[in-house]
Amino acid sequence: MHIAPHDNQNRPIVDRDHPLVPLVYFNIVRLQAGQHFDYRTPGYETCVVPATGTVTVETMGQTFADIGHRGVDVWDGEPEGVYVPTDTATRITARTETEVFIAGAQYTETLRPFAVRAAEIDRVQYGSDDTKTHRKIKHILGAAYHDRVGRLLVSELFTVGAGGWSGFPSHKHDTDRLPDETRHDECYNFRFRPDYGSGLQMLQRVDNEPGEAYHIMNRSTVLIDKGYHPCCVLPGYEMYYFTILGGQSQRSLKQHFQPTHAAQMHTIPGIMDMVAKFK
Repeated sequence: MHIAPHDNQNRPIVDRDHPLVPLVYFNIVRLQAGQHFDYRTPGYETCVVPATGTVTVETMGQTFADIGHRGVDVWDGEPEGVYVPTDTATRITARTETEVFIAGAQYTETLRPFAVRAAEIDRVQYGSDDTKTHRKIKHILGAAYHDRVGRLLVSELFTVGAGGWSGFPSHKHDTDRLPDETRHDECYNFRFRPDYGSGLQMLQRVDNEPGEAYHIMNRSTVLIDKGYHPCCVLPGYEMYYFTILGGQSQRSLKQHFQPTHAAQMHTIPGIMDMVAKFK
């Protein structure tokens, strides 16, 4: 499902118990310096990540100050975030003009909050220019926090260079059938540089049968409930997408690679390092 760019007026783009992707939650909040935003998400743990600007996050009696230091866009520095436990009253206060992502996953237990600073981001880069698959991933809530988070995985993905594919070889994660696959609902929010760039999100429900394709633009949101889902960006442009994964029965993601293209796993440098980080 493609949700076209729009002014959501600080209301969830993907609310709790969404009919297509009930395991994830997503909001974009825009604030001027000095403004604040209060929220609480019963049944969902969340992570506050400034796309740009700097915020202070207060939750469970703790204050996490000066989160985020990016300027003009998501390419301008490293991400930071705050993990917010399930059903916890939270206040975000803008220190500067800011745009904030709130990522969530369905989870019933209430854990403890913590901050993820730029130096603690888990990075992986894989692919190559030759295979048109060169990309960089910055895990905000990745494998390093496996024992401190319930079901939520939060990452930022960048194409490296201008143009190319991401999420290839095609994979899916829509069925709990361990040890081969897990069900994880997924949500993307895309950005392009320059911002008038665009790309394509494919969604193939069944191997070797025609699927769907969405024309994605700056600030497009895509929901992935099932199927194989590679995406690409036009030549001459860079692509970023904020990624939210929520697991049905476990946090670790087990991807099932599309049989038709699985052999290309061996042609893409570093891809197994990428797979290992989604835990």
